[in-house]
Amino acid sequence: MEPGGGGRNVVSMIEIEHLTKRYGKKTAVDDLSFTVKPGAVTGFLGPNGAGKSTTMRTIVGLDAPTSGTVRVGGQRYDRFRAPLTEVGALLEAKSVHAGRSAYKHLLALAHTHGIPKRRVSEVIDMVGLSDVAGKRVGGFSLGMGQRLGIAVALLGDPAVLILDEPVNGLDPDGVRWIRQLLKRLAAEGRTVFLSSHLMSELAQTAEHLVVIGQGRLLADTTVDDFVESRGGGAVKVVSPNAAALAERLQGPGVSITSPESGVLEVRGTGSAFIGETAAAHGLVLHELHTQRASLEDVFMEITADSVEYQQSKEGVAA
Repeated sequence: MEPGGGGRNVVSMIEIEHLTKRYGKKTAVDDLSFTVKPGAVTGFLGPNGAGKSTTMRTIVGLDAPTSGTVRVGGQRYDRFRAPLTEVGALLEAKSVHAGRSAYKHLLALAHTHGIPKRRVSEVIDMVGLSDVAGKRVGGFSLGMGQRLGIAVALLGDPAVLILDEPVNGLDPDGVRWIRQLLKRLAAEGRTVFLSSHLMSELAQTAEHLVVIGQGRLLADTTVDDFVESRGGGAVKVVSPNAAALAERLQGPGVSITSPESGVLEVRGTGSAFIGETAAAHGLVLHELHTQRASLEDVFMEITADSVEYQQSKEGVAA
């Protein structure tokens, strides 16, 4: 990629400090502070109504903060003379004139920012729309519309990418493509900030996480640390000598449960020690592995008290 406007010449972080946004009496974002750094894909998580979209809108100047500051590369978004060359955003893929072709839509945006015409063809090819570039956007499928939205975000070769649900409507091949693309862009030193409801996809794509609930920060950490912080670390052991092994593993800080005959769940020590102990005493192991909580499991646990709409046992919203 050739720089569209020199956006990568300056390290660009997204800095949010004490951001609060109210709509009348409703507080959508409440004293929120975090930083999104370049060089890694940062996932943005939160239940519906948590304030994710509002936060993203304030970053690109679509909503004004009630209080607090939002800066990209040290300044407000509305101070950029050619925003597309600094920040690429996908917040609403359908914000396109339905009668225009994909090529004409991108070309018009390129003209407003001084982006070379050749760049339009480059991003069309990059997102896989070459065969339909001359067709009207109104006839595009959801997935094609998403690809066009991603093309818009990439058009100015920006240092910062902000993507809201970028895999929405994409087929499995498209999901894999966007995953690889975002990882590559982050590896180039860009700041990549994306939200998604697909936990399994974020677990494969993101390295860092920002989690919010009811407009407040709940976590700002790596994906690995987030997953290990809750519910992880148990080692499952399957052995015909489970009872004898349990006796030999007892010690300070070690917790052992047996959910069924011949099965142990061990906490407080690792699989290496368990395997070595079994070998030292001639105890047979049929299975030995560390159980890791899923990103979805930990997310559901940490946001349990921050869900806007909760379902009662009878299935009625509580």
